[in-house]
Parts: sequence; structure tokens; C-alpha cells
Amino acid sequence: MQIIYGMHPVIEALRAGVKIRNVILLKGGKQGGTREILEIAARRQIPVTFGDKKQLDITAGNSHHQGVICQCEEYQYTGIDEILADCKSRENSLILILDGVTDPQNLGSLIRTALCFGISGVIIPENRAASITPAVFKASVGAAVHLPVARVVNISRAIDRLKEEGFWIYGADATSGENVHTQDYSARIGLVMGGEEKGIRPLVRKKCDFMVSIPMTTVIDSLNVSVSGGIILYEMTRKWESLTVKGKRG
Repeated sequence: MQIIYGMHPVIEALRAGVKIRNVILLKGGKQGGTREILEIAARRQIPVTFGDKKQLDITAGNSHHQGVICQCEEYQYTGIDEILADCKSRENSLILILDGVTDPQNLGSLIRTALCFGISGVIIPENRAASITPAVFKASVGAAVHLPVARVVNISRAIDRLKEEGFWIYGADATSGENVHTQDYSARIGLVMGGEEKGIRPLVRKKCDFMVSIPMTTVIDSLNVSVSGGIILYEMTRKWESLTVKGKRG
């Protein structure tokens, strides 16, 4: 059994049809989304109980729960094949590959950004990396219940699988890549973002067809992985829009 806490993550879990055992609300709480939670829970026949702040703090592990918690089934990771199936129906598609992102806040933020930009799915490693936890659900503001995430033993092999399906692999590098704004992203692509401290590991780096960097004009030489991921994903998907418009005009 897993918990999800926070107003928006719980609402998204309810909307998405996640199997929820029960919802716990803060007794006397006046959160803005409480009415919607009660309405959806009633419609889905999900029990709702009320507890004091101490009870909710203990259940949420003293995390910032905003007076809302639900207990649900364990998160179900998807497989790479399921993500690839979504790509087959798209003219342009992108899969985000995270090589050792360890901070739950960064993972949650990247999942939220990927969902906003229409990414087909995210691939993360089983070891030495953040997994889908209550903190990630909270950081993603509920996006983690909508976007497929595959958890694999070996990132390098996962990249090989994508290449078998015709994907070009781009790696993000703080300083030594080509300008991210000048590349052509009009094919099936995978974007590799490295971990917070060491970036993309050498073996995974060798699997990349291209390396890209974000040009910067300050003495700071790198951005937080979730920020740089957002910039690169935006640039890649923005190019799709441009290509679509050109195609229509042509």
C-alpha cells in the first residue's frame, strides 16, 4: 500500500481512477479542493475519514500533506514496449531517459514538465536513482499518475532498444554539446539527462548520437537538472510545432 499526499496529487489520483483504499482529510480543514475530493470519492464509493494534524503528520511521514492523504495501491511502472506503442501513433515522439537522477523533487518536476510537453514516457534506472514515491507524486503535482514511467535494470540496454525502433539519442551536457537551439528534432528521439552530481555516465554517454548544451551568458556553468530538462524539452517540442506549420504551408 502506498500513500499520496497533497491537494493536487490526491485530486489527480482520484480523477485518474487510481485504485484508492481510503482518503483521510484534516478535521476542520478548509482547503479549497476538499469539496471536489468529497464529490469524486462519493462517486467512486471511496471511504473518507477525518483525522487531526498529528495523525496526518504521522501517516505522511511529517511531509507537507496540506491536510489531504489517500492510501492507494503501489505505483505500477510500465514497460518500454508500452511507451513505444504510444510513439507509433505519433508523427514526432520523444522519450525522456534519466540516468541517475536521485532527488525526488527533480524527478517529480521532470515528470510534470514531460507531461506538459506531450512526452510519450520516462525511463529511469532501478538502482542509485529516485523512484516513484509519495514525495515524487507531490513534486509532480499529480502528473505521475498520468505519464508512463518505465523502471529498467540497465539504461544502456534500454537505449539500445530505442535505437532498434529508429530513435536518435540526444544527451544533455552542460558545456561540451552542440547548441540545443540549432538541432533538428524531426524524428523519434530520446533525451538523456544525467544525475545531479556527475551528469551522464561514460557508458551511457557513448550510446548518445548527439550531445546538446544550453548556451548561457553568465559565470554559472550549469543549471539544475529539472530546469535544464524543461528548457531542452521545450526546445525539442517547439521544433515539432514549427515543422508541422511548415508542412501545412508547403
